[in-house]
Amino acid sequence: MADGPGFPKFDRKMSDAEGLMWRLEKDPHLSSTFANVTILDRSPDFERLVARMERATHVVERLRQRVQPMPVNLTAPMWVDDTNFDIRYHVRHVALPKPGSMRQLLDLASLITCDPFERTRPLWQFVVVDGLRGGRSALIEKLHHTIADGETSVQMSLQFLDFERDAPEPPPIDPASFERPEEPTSAQANQDLLRDMVAGSLRLPLGLIRQIKDLLADPTGIPDAGNAAADTIRGVMSQLNDTEQAHSPLWTSRSLQRGMEVLRAPFDETKAAAKKLGGTLNTAFLTAAAEAAGNYHRELGSPVDELRASMAISTRTDDSGSNAFSLARMMVPTGDMPIADRFQAIQASTGAAREASAGGSLEALAAVAASLPTSLVTRLARQQAQTVDFATSNVRGAPMPMFVAGAQLLENYPVGPLGGVAFNLTLLSYNHSLDMGINLDRAAVTEPDLLRRCMERAFGDLLAV
Repeated sequence: MADGPGFPKFDRKMSDAEGLMWRLEKDPHLSSTFANVTILDRSPDFERLVARMERATHVVERLRQRVQPMPVNLTAPMWVDDTNFDIRYHVRHVALPKPGSMRQLLDLASLITCDPFERTRPLWQFVVVDGLRGGRSALIEKLHHTIADGETSVQMSLQFLDFERDAPEPPPIDPASFERPEEPTSAQANQDLLRDMVAGSLRLPLGLIRQIKDLLADPTGIPDAGNAAADTIRGVMSQLNDTEQAHSPLWTSRSLQRGMEVLRAPFDETKAAAKKLGGTLNTAFLTAAAEAAGNYHRELGSPVDELRASMAISTRTDDSGSNAFSLARMMVPTGDMPIADRFQAIQASTGAAREASAGGSLEALAAVAASLPTSLVTRLARQQAQTVDFATSNVRGAPMPMFVAGAQLLENYPVGPLGGVAFNLTLLSYNHSLDMGINLDRAAVTEPDLLRRCMERAFGDLLAV
């Protein structure tokens, strides 16, 4: 493989989890595309960036590969080289009209992020945006989740980021020097498909498939079923047993209308506050999100005592691929209470959620889903999304200033996938700051500016502890 130093393994075949994310794209509400909106102190040298990204595509081979679906989804899709690869399709340059406000940039970033990828090309895109007020520029980095999760994407970014403004260019590389496995012939592909089908049937006995389909079509019957199919899926699909609707009286509508808000909090002070309260930065992050959600509802005259949140949990090991995470769901208190009490309650609930999610990993869940029709899988995924009010994710970034093509990164806001919930709050630490992006459904969160202000106030209350 041509993976760079420290990179996880990039296989030719998608994992079951990546294959599941790809199939869910059939429903635009379940898109797993994510992005970053990076504020730069000046316009980067565009030609230098293009050359750097061209080099990166040879080091990280996934950036030059497209998805090759398998017949009728009999097995997970394959990654194949894009023989028509064009770096200038993936790296673009635009400018904002005057006045070049942050609002204009965020609206553009939201449009770019929710615009579906061309499925016959590699699933990534960089857009340099000039014209931001104050002589600044921005870089919108868009990536499909089948390529990498947040942690892997941070590692990949080292291929185009520098530690100083005038850093020397990395040495040129010879693409032919990278060992790439030969793409299989049609006969080999058919043999691989047959082997995968057999392996899949061993993983999930064929005699159980119809029973499993029947149970998953009506998940409420799983707890009482006593057959072998129920025994097979009970552990890995425990989340499907929970069909209770999300709790928000306000965030009930869903649409494809997207919006984005951003905010920042100091890294060291927030971490110190979490330590003083006896917990972690992740607990502080989730506590602030719950505090803000509760205040949002109270200010709009619809108080709610608790909401259900989802949290992305890293499952990465030395043997992990480019995606290694699971999703945990938990009830978080949103009633009027001291923020220290909320912190303690969430500290306990996150621990329980982690233990509960360990029994059914995303990979195991996806292995079962691989045996089901895409229409049924997307329906089940939408059903599960309707049990969650909002999503959260926390990614560790660079603790020092970084540069791209001669421009310094000032702020670095992540845009997490919405996946059918009201909003996704994702945090990316950068240079002693916690940079956060709120990706929201505008049909659900009708007052996005109010939600952002509630978030800012919640972090202020947390620091005041």
